[in-house]
Amino acid sequence: MRKLYVKLAAVNIRNNRQLYLPYLLAGVFSAAMFYLVQSIQDNPGLDQMRGGANVAVTLLLGVIIVGLFAAIFLFYTNSFIMKRRKRELSVYNILGMEKKHIAKVLFLEMLFTAAVTIGGGLAFGIVFGKLMTMLLYRMTGFNQSVPFTISLTGCHHTLVLFGCIYAVTLFYNFMQIKLSNPMELLHSANAGEREPKTKVLLAVIGAAALGGGYYLALTVADAVSAITMFFVAVLLVILGTYCLFTAGSIAVLKLLRKNKNYYYKSRHFTTVSGMIYRMKQNAVGLANICILSTMVLVTVSTTLCMYLGVEDALKRRFAHDAHEVSVVSYYNAMPEYPEEVDALAEASLKDSGRVLTGHSAMLNMSLTAVRTDDGFSVTGIGAGTDYSINDVVLLTILPKSDWENYTGETVGELERGEIALASSSSYEKGTLALDNEIYQVKQICAYPEAERDYLDDMADDSVFMIVPDRETLGQIFTELKQNWDEERVSLQIKYNMAFDIDGTAEEKVAAENALHSVISSYNDGHPSDDTKDSYSRTYVECRAQNRDEYYSLNGGLLFIGLFLGAMFLMVTVLIIFYKQISEGYEDKERYAIMEKVGMSNAEVKRSIRTQILTVFFLPIGAAVLHVVMAFPMIKWILAAFSLNNTALFAQCVAATALVFLLIYLLVFALTSRSYYKIVGNQV
Repeated sequence: MRKLYVKLAAVNIRNNRQLYLPYLLAGVFSAAMFYLVQSIQDNPGLDQMRGGANVAVTLLLGVIIVGLFAAIFLFYTNSFIMKRRKRELSVYNILGMEKKHIAKVLFLEMLFTAAVTIGGGLAFGIVFGKLMTMLLYRMTGFNQSVPFTISLTGCHHTLVLFGCIYAVTLFYNFMQIKLSNPMELLHSANAGEREPKTKVLLAVIGAAALGGGYYLALTVADAVSAITMFFVAVLLVILGTYCLFTAGSIAVLKLLRKNKNYYYKSRHFTTVSGMIYRMKQNAVGLANICILSTMVLVTVSTTLCMYLGVEDALKRRFAHDAHEVSVVSYYNAMPEYPEEVDALAEASLKDSGRVLTGHSAMLNMSLTAVRTDDGFSVTGIGAGTDYSINDVVLLTILPKSDWENYTGETVGELERGEIALASSSSYEKGTLALDNEIYQVKQICAYPEAERDYLDDMADDSVFMIVPDRETLGQIFTELKQNWDEERVSLQIKYNMAFDIDGTAEEKVAAENALHSVISSYNDGHPSDDTKDSYSRTYVECRAQNRDEYYSLNGGLLFIGLFLGAMFLMVTVLIIFYKQISEGYEDKERYAIMEKVGMSNAEVKRSIRTQILTVFFLPIGAAVLHVVMAFPMIKWILAAFSLNNTALFAQCVAATALVFLLIYLLVFALTSRSYYKIVGNQV
């Protein structure tokens, strides 16, 4: 008897290979992806990689997302297969097999499926594990040999996860058999749906949700707001997509049906009528395709942009100075001798064997101000002042000598109460008010071009206010401090130092590491008490080190982005395939009747093509619209990562969309042929 069940299970899988083969391939691919990400995440080489901790966190996120989506779409695919096999299972029941016997057959089928997918996935993952690790190392700029290894942790987690997935799936199948009677199973495949009602309220909710998501994406004005509102906008767009595809599509189809000139044509009649009666089922599938396509486009394009834009990000990160090493000291009061740290840093770099090829230093006070009719307000921000984001100005106050050292531009003599200005926008007034003080504008200086990239990330406008000397800077600082809102942000004096050094990237990083140690010791020897001491802390950054970390982080993000993009694409393809197969079986008899009552083969073919084109290209069109509307918000999010190259992001989106569209067209061609073959002689 046991051999009979085994034979029956094998015959069932063979006879339903059109359904099971994509399911098995998807399972193998999912298990392989999960193992690969898990094994790389546990790779000990990440501990030696600069920025490896960030890469490990990114990979851990990838493990969670891959596992979650694997569970969702494998369960979805199984539910479709069970729906298509209900008639077959009902025949077994009617012929005398008890439900427990059918359950045994399903158990053996699931056991075979699990063995093939888990075993095949692990085998595929182990074989290509070294190649994927090498690819990650290449993307992150990490030069190290990769030995062939088998991750026992990856194997164990893959077995546990997919074992649980198939166990839950099997339980679902058992419940389907237990809760159904033979006659229901026999006729379920042919059971039609009532014509869905036009749900006006649901359509209105969908339109409002989608409009709200688009509004948030289009009106966001800064990186902080973009990051904060991103998930809100995503949830609104997803809700709006499902509601509009479900309710809005039915309303549109019924409007088309009321148009007699359009509806009573052979290719329109069959398409519209068929889609109306099945739109509830179709709408969810179309919405899924739309959301998944959007995920593919956004995930791949953003991670690709971040990877290709590393040099741009570095340029913006070091926008204040184009130097290799940046040192910044912060003070809670006017420092007596800030050059002490400058001399210490210079000595450390020379002790590391580096030759200084460039050097600049600047004492300044940077703060956010709001443009007023006669100047700027500083202390009023955060105190209930009504102002627009367009009125925000990045104000930097610095002595004349420091400006000349920073820019090389000579400024004329300045007396007390006189200033020079350098503004990113035009300033034509002869005076400038800073809170309660009024200054005479003696000279307009050229705005440093090197500051413009930095400005784009911080504010719409930037002004350098040049005062006669450091004593004047100290007086302004003291006056502002009296009415300053410390809960908003600390008001501090900064001493910016920048150094150019010779050497290779490795030598520069080594010199910077030595400088880190020297400055750390200096900070330890000068503990800060914000209420008493002038000195706060000194920070060090190195372009070469940041470059390694940027490539590590962004390379890891691109690696995961490609993985997730492939995952989302696979799910999209499977949904499209099974949707076409399902509709093919449902439409077969309907089109056969149409041919019998006089519809020509050419007319049937045109009707099929119209329906397929609608089903295929409506979700991809909506996905492209979602990405276009999300463009401003994603641009701001990328700016938070020091990447504000809009042209590069647009190119990445266009390239990703083009590749995705080509793959989508290939899937369209393949699934359409399967649909035609099922329907009849329309191929």
